[in-house]
Amino acid sequence: MIASLLPAPVVTAELFHDPPGLAPLFPEEERVVGGAVAARRREFASVRSCARRALGGLGLPPVPLLPGAGGAPRWPEGVVGSMTHCRGYRAAAVARGTDLLAIGCDAEPNEPLPSPGTLELVSLPQERVWLREFTARRPAVSWDRLLFSAKESVYKTWFPLTGRPLDFDEAVITPDPVAGTFRAELLVPGPVVDGVRITAFDGRWCAGNGLVVTAIGLRPVTSPGSAGSAGSVKSAGSARAGAAGGGAVPFDDDRRT
Repeated sequence: MIASLLPAPVVTAELFHDPPGLAPLFPEEERVVGGAVAARRREFASVRSCARRALGGLGLPPVPLLPGAGGAPRWPEGVVGSMTHCRGYRAAAVARGTDLLAIGCDAEPNEPLPSPGTLELVSLPQERVWLREFTARRPAVSWDRLLFSAKESVYKTWFPLTGRPLDFDEAVITPDPVAGTFRAELLVPGPVVDGVRITAFDGRWCAGNGLVVTAIGLRPVTSPGSAGSAGSVKSAGSARAGAAGGGAVPFDDDRRT
């Protein structure tokens, strides 16, 4: 699933279950999950199996993949990447830093968020407008969960570039229900790369196998106002939109991969 959402320089690997006989974790990784329950250890190991397979696709040897700042995985020098896991799915995507600036991917069960309060926390008023419309038009997709997944992918793209948290109310998501794309407009000043301020990310989404999956692959900036096919760069000076409420987006169980 994840491979269909990211551009060609990205190498991906995925699993729909935790297979027996995975290669053992590195000792450093074992220390991270030494006191974890069995389910946590299995997902930790299987998503790293995906990541090492993907790194192998770049011609790189297996290495320990440890949580770094904020829980984000530390990739080998010169590599950008993202991992995700949820019930019934584990995936990783990697690329060389010369090809992409950052990758963010997230998978979630294709089922409603657990409570109306959760939706209030993660969504903005303008997002709740299209949520109602799309839910009526295409009820087979859990659009609230897709919104959450897209914001996770945004965060995973944002954090390596800034080293700063991003609140749920600091990016507004607008999906295209037909094209399988989404745009994330940043409502706070984005990172400046090669003299160009990034003000939006463009990503893709899909639904199937009981999952919703989102991904962003942000291409390097080549000139002011340029835009990559998987990530957008706009000229600096975009007006900051006000947004009220929301909470900081910490690395959740997925992000603590």
